[in-house]
Amino acid sequence: MLYPLLYPFADQFQFFNLFRYITFRSGGAVVTALLISFVLGPHLILWLRRKQSNGQPIRPDGPNGHLLRKKGTPTMGGFLILIALTTSTLLWADLTNSYVWIVLLTTAGFGLIGFFDDYRKLTRNSHRGVSGRTKIGLEIVLAAAACIAIAYVTPAGLANTLAVPFFKNLLFAFGWFFVPLGAFVIVGASNAVNLTDGLDGLAIVPSMIAAGCFAFIAYLVGNLVFANYLQIHHVVGAGELTVFCGAMVGASLGFLWFNAPPAAVFMGDTGSLSIGAALGTISVITKHELVLAIIGGLFVLEAVSVIVQVASYKMTGRRVFRMAPLHHHFEQMGWEEPKIVIRFWIIAWILAIAGLATLKLR
Repeated sequence: MLYPLLYPFADQFQFFNLFRYITFRSGGAVVTALLISFVLGPHLILWLRRKQSNGQPIRPDGPNGHLLRKKGTPTMGGFLILIALTTSTLLWADLTNSYVWIVLLTTAGFGLIGFFDDYRKLTRNSHRGVSGRTKIGLEIVLAAAACIAIAYVTPAGLANTLAVPFFKNLLFAFGWFFVPLGAFVIVGASNAVNLTDGLDGLAIVPSMIAAGCFAFIAYLVGNLVFANYLQIHHVVGAGELTVFCGAMVGASLGFLWFNAPPAAVFMGDTGSLSIGAALGTISVITKHELVLAIIGGLFVLEAVSVIVQVASYKMTGRRVFRMAPLHHHFEQMGWEEPKIVIRFWIIAWILAIAGLATLKLR
């Protein structure tokens, strides 16, 4: 909104020339989202506490300590992330850019699915919300629509293709099979973040790290000079997603202020599903779907631990882990929650560095 309003005055006021730079607007998006979070956070949390007398329902089969430490904590804190993220993006991004709208609408759509899931849990006072089939079905439809829009907007040479890291010009053309492939990435990323959100601060910091990495990737991919130098695929217009990622970093940092142990609010599915979907959609647009699996490797590990646990129990009747997702396994081993969270953050940083290294190793 600010870009089309103020940049035309650059000839009269030199300061407004700054608005043509994605880096300046991305910095503005970070600060704006952070300030919105700090200002609205206490009021939103107070309102959620009034509406949720018992807080988020806690799994009765989860770690015993959760029933004591986390009972009564309100959920749906993802609203704070979505408000800060959306407002900041609308203020600082170029709203004529189609990619910005695709990511914004996909993020909001998954946030709406998460809201219905959280709402049903609260009204039924149960940790079970919307049925898994219904939720996955809605996610697939929304993700497929996003991928169709991406394929329509992306230049012909890159549309419906999958890029492979470590190789300069290797592209696999999937035709319209790209839609289910891209939908799998978006839905998988969304639910992987959702599974990781089980301890105070555990999911939001790796999400913030991934958003920061994809801000860097989107900027490089959208810049012809840098893309050619690094021999990565140039996607015209993708650089504007740097602003969105900046807003996500600011919103995540602001939410962490209230989600740090002991958490004053949980993000709930409203936040986790939307954050994961945003990261997945950006990876599809920037042609870095496989790199997302590295940068977001912590989310992948958490999701795989659940898949392995369920498959093992159904086939053999035995459990591989004491409890899934993986962070609960370490809780059952006696690790304190802060130790698990901080060590998982360290893993997230290591994987993020490894993912960024693929930009140069070609």
